[in-house]
Amino acid sequence: MSAASKSLLRTCVAGTRQPSLLPHVQTRHESTARRHKKLLILPAAPSYNPSSHSPQLVFNPPSAAPSVYHTPVKFLPKDDSRRAMYSAAAAQANAAALRRQTSPVASPGTPLSAGSRLPPRPSAGLPSPVRKPYEKKYHLDAAKIEEIRRLRLSDPEQWTRVRLAEKFGCSQFFVGMVVQAREKARRVAMEQEGMRERWGKRRREAREERERRKELWGRDL
Repeated sequence: MSAASKSLLRTCVAGTRQPSLLPHVQTRHESTARRHKKLLILPAAPSYNPSSHSPQLVFNPPSAAPSVYHTPVKFLPKDDSRRAMYSAAAAQANAAALRRQTSPVASPGTPLSAGSRLPPRPSAGLPSPVRKPYEKKYHLDAAKIEEIRRLRLSDPEQWTRVRLAEKFGCSQFFVGMVVQAREKARRVAMEQEGMRERWGKRRREAREERERRKELWGRDL
């Protein structure tokens, strides 16, 4: 058998080798075990290694010194002087917050005794309202409500909810509560159903998935 035939035979045998069904077990050799043990060996603190056998003081301070401001107010006695300190600090923080229009809770270094209620901000610093402020009006009597119903039922295409709300000075929601054009609503629903029938597969599946997610919103509570 020639060398080319032997190499071809090895290639065929290697290609037809079945994968092993045994689980892969990770092995750790001596070099890796020694390396991990060396990393875990940490030197002891100098204060815990006394140079003599006689008793001595071990100085191992904490990472941060304690502060009197860390004691909540509810755990302090009523005649404790720190209550006055808390009140003065809170008043000063509120005054500073009003000047810079930010909350003392959001500033760094806030003590645990600080209240979580945001201080009142001046109206000059607020952004302009999205909708113009208005007062609710209760000026529609029974005659005007009946007129709204008559106009809406006589010609729903002309007297829409927007036009009726502008004419009588009320909201569109109130017009919908007073009268409902069921024939127009049924016609619009049929038109929308016809549009949905012309949808493709991808759009229909996306809408069904959206409806399914909406149903699951209430179950997550």
